[in-house]
Amino acid sequence: MPKNWEVSRLLDFYGMLLTDKQRETVEYYYNDDLSLGEIAENLHISRQGVRDSVKRSEAILFEAEEKLGLMKNADVMKQSLAEIRRHVDMIDEKNMKIYRSKAVNESIKVILKELDRLNEM
Repeated sequence: MPKNWEVSRLLDFYGMLLTDKQRETVEYYYNDDLSLGEIAENLHISRQGVRDSVKRSEAILFEAEEKLGLMKNADVMKQSLAEIRRHVDMIDEKNMKIYRSKAVNESIKVILKELDRLNEM
């Protein structure tokens, strides 16, 4: 995964661990794609101050992920939900072609509803 995308995702998971100024700096840099000079001008600090803030913030975000693993767990969960969905779709297809069980059809609807709810989290 490219570093820009990874830091942006880490910011979603752990942004609350940063100060408001750090979070703003990282959002400008990674999400808004502003240069260090542009950020320095917006925040009225030096270019070096922006760079230092971005580097410190990155270290905090990567350390939080290393210790807590929330992003990794979310990725594993998403993969598992996709695999469950694939199997439910296979069961649904087989049920429609062969068994035509209303009970199975209703269970599939419940499972799909719950999968959708979990995917929204």
